[in-house]
Amino acid sequence: MTKLKKSFAWLPTRERLSILPPYAWLILTLLVPFLIVLKISFAESIFGQPPYSQLLEYKDGVLRIALYLESYITLFSDSLFVDAYLRSIRMAVVTTLFCVLIGYPMAYFIAQANPKTRNLLLLGVILPFWTSLLLRVYAWAGILRNEGLLNSFLLWTGLIDSPIELYRTDTAVYIGLVYTYLPFFILPLYTNLLKHDRRLLDAAYDLGARPFKAFLTITLPLSISGVIAGSMLVFIPAVGEYVIPELLGGTNTYMIGRVMWDQYFTNSNWPMAAAIAVVMLMILLIPLVLFQINQAKQYKEQD
Repeated sequence: MTKLKKSFAWLPTRERLSILPPYAWLILTLLVPFLIVLKISFAESIFGQPPYSQLLEYKDGVLRIALYLESYITLFSDSLFVDAYLRSIRMAVVTTLFCVLIGYPMAYFIAQANPKTRNLLLLGVILPFWTSLLLRVYAWAGILRNEGLLNSFLLWTGLIDSPIELYRTDTAVYIGLVYTYLPFFILPLYTNLLKHDRRLLDAAYDLGARPFKAFLTITLPLSISGVIAGSMLVFIPAVGEYVIPELLGGTNTYMIGRVMWDQYFTNSNWPMAAAIAVVMLMILLIPLVLFQINQAKQYKEQD
């Protein structure tokens, strides 16, 4: 608390008051729910309502505190949960890499377009958000099935002799994840690219740099913060994704979101599901902390 006060000591009183609502909102919507989930993760699964034991119990003038570590022990000792975490992280990393490879050229092209064309291209990126995620994933299921639109087209053109097995595979999940989260990468990167000072490129061209060389030495380094921000927006939700693997994946596509769902609603084991959520949050905090450290270093170098 002392460090927090010191960090805002330079702000005038009016500015201090202006930042209170955002912090109060974050505490209400993030910190309080997390503390509730953390409390449940240290409880014992029981048959009842709610289906977990209480951590604090006051009886006969004695306050008892009971912390159960069974959920965390099972979580790290059972290969099912470990494999689910590793699979989720792997699929989120691959999805993020594809979004970078596909999204960077798209964001760069939109940022370089004239204003009228730029607005139309941005509308094309945002347009999928006007439709429910569930409907869009169902549409991909219809496209990727053996008798779906893609295989029917390939069979009609003669490029294949038999349908390609895509539906209910990891490939279908990757397609669904990249399609869903690609706009989350494009939009922050586009915003970053739009703020670049074009006079830097003009100066590079005047000094004899070719366009690709100017891109590597000027545009790409300046856009790294946008790439990192977009990657975080893709990686973090992709790790805990449930709908896309459930509708497009097979029995082997067992990501941590599905495991959490099963523990909550199928097994009614709320402490185990809460422990899964807490560990997943700790994993997701690692890239966020690294990003904040990198940003702090950049600010210090600029000062």
